[in-house]
Amino acid sequence: MAITFSGEFTTPRSQEEVFDFLSDPNRFAPLLPDFQSMNQQDPTHFTVKVKVGVGNIRGSAEIKMELAEAVKPQRAHYKGQGSAVGSQVTVSAGFDLSANGDGTKVLWKGETSVFGKLASMAGGMLEPLGRKNIQKLIEGLEKALAETTAAEQLPGVTVEPSFTAASPAFSQEIGASTPPNGDANPKPTMETPAFDSANNDAQKEGASAPAPHTYGDNNA
Repeated sequence: MAITFSGEFTTPRSQEEVFDFLSDPNRFAPLLPDFQSMNQQDPTHFTVKVKVGVGNIRGSAEIKMELAEAVKPQRAHYKGQGSAVGSQVTVSAGFDLSANGDGTKVLWKGETSVFGKLASMAGGMLEPLGRKNIQKLIEGLEKALAETTAAEQLPGVTVEPSFTAASPAFSQEIGASTPPNGDANPKPTMETPAFDSANNDAQKEGASAPAPHTYGDNNA
């Protein structure tokens, strides 16, 4: 049984921002409905584990995903396959991006195929459940793109405004530390080095010793 979905939405984010989000498994995968965990093998391959609940059927599914196509900033396309409750599951999700004024228009298309026990037991419940899950995925994606990113604002962190030379507070601080002569950067004063007693005595003796006798041209 194959189920196909498609739609579109707009976001105030730029094409580059939307593409960077969609092409990052660490940001995209947690938006999958009933997401439990993810194990990433490399930048384009990862395995996700999600809960499965259809009627009385309960279990989990492990799906090996691949970022099969990434054309910046126009397109990102994922595909994957795995097993769920004794059945084979294949999924596909593609996003085409285009500029829309100051934001971005996102055209999306998804497809899910289920073969085996789950398809035979769930019957007609799979399609409405699939639509519900796709709607949750798209709503989560729209919300994530609309929210402020961590790079723009870190929650719980308050940034204090910095002062410039023209700000009153800064000027008052400078005025408080300026000496009376108005020099904002006073030059350091040099203290006269202390001498030990021996040197001091030598200086005193030199100061009190008579000046040497100078002989003129006429000798006595």
